[in-house]
Amino acid sequence: MRAHPTIPILLGLGAMLFLAACSDEQPLSQRPPRPVSVVTVKERPYQRTIALTGEIAARDSASLSFKTGGRVDQIMVDVGDHVDKGTELARLDPAQQQADVAAAEAAVRSAEAQLSQATSNFDRQSALLKSGYTTRSTYDSAEEAVKKAQGALDAAKAELETARTALSDTVLRADAAGIITTRSVEPGQVVSAAQTVFGFAQDGARDAVFHVQEQLVTKAEASGRIRTIDLALVADPTVHTTGHVREVSPLIDPATGTVIVKVALDEVPPGMTLGAAVMGHAMSDPVEDAIVLPWQVLMADQGKPAVWVVADDNTVSLKPVVIARYDSKDIVIVSGLASGDRVVAAGSQLLRPGEAVEPKEEAL
Repeated sequence: MRAHPTIPILLGLGAMLFLAACSDEQPLSQRPPRPVSVVTVKERPYQRTIALTGEIAARDSASLSFKTGGRVDQIMVDVGDHVDKGTELARLDPAQQQADVAAAEAAVRSAEAQLSQATSNFDRQSALLKSGYTTRSTYDSAEEAVKKAQGALDAAKAELETARTALSDTVLRADAAGIITTRSVEPGQVVSAAQTVFGFAQDGARDAVFHVQEQLVTKAEASGRIRTIDLALVADPTVHTTGHVREVSPLIDPATGTVIVKVALDEVPPGMTLGAAVMGHAMSDPVEDAIVLPWQVLMADQGKPAVWVVADDNTVSLKPVVIARYDSKDIVIVSGLASGDRVVAAGSQLLRPGEAVEPKEEAL
């Protein structure tokens, strides 16, 4: 098959256009300087800032439960109520425990009567023994009867004390002043001993609890110890206080990848109630002589971070850098640049190494 006569013509025309385009491209030395914006590197102190949202929680919290089982008869408090130490919170139906107390009291009275009778008989045998009108064996039996009666009375009293304790345990009381945070039962419900009835937050110290990403915790430890944390209510930032890190959980939540960090409040404003959402701002120890530049300067050279640096003759070169951290607007560089270097901040997309530029200074 013969080729169409127009194909060689088209190929020749395309080659001519390509050669013409290449001949029009000017060498870098003949191009006019490209306008760019530059920033001058200045070393300055740097502090890392972290802002997170958490909530206020009690330092000491507990689950309140009955020491005995039974049917819930009354509930006197609800979630959010503040109670004082000794306040009655709930009651179980005491019918069984009251019957046990009555039976124990009757047993004590019976034991007391038996002891009284045994004591009278022993006194009589003691007098007769002195007069020679009874035998030593009868006297010893009377003495033994007194000891047994006394033992029976002691046992009956112990049973009565146990029954009274069980009756007292049908009333659940607050063992400290605090706030009811949860309620798990309803009147008429049958509960077992030690089953949680209320969640309880004790008055006193308060913490702000944050769920922090593991990476943030690691970087915070590496960049410097965080000293003071400023805390403010999300709903009303005028309500604020300070705190310090009290506890960092050693465990990572496998579902969220977060670590629980507890911040102890130095003072507790009235508005920072339990469960209130707070914003925490923390700053690490300052790092002297840090190089902080806007993230727009960042380029890549063979997959590694680099920036365009303007030389004294206003030509550019791509220089690799080592970045310590990335913030929302800035990057922190630890090596690769020196104070006084001029770095291209805008207009770097089409630059080539050795190209002349017309720098325009921008303030950091």
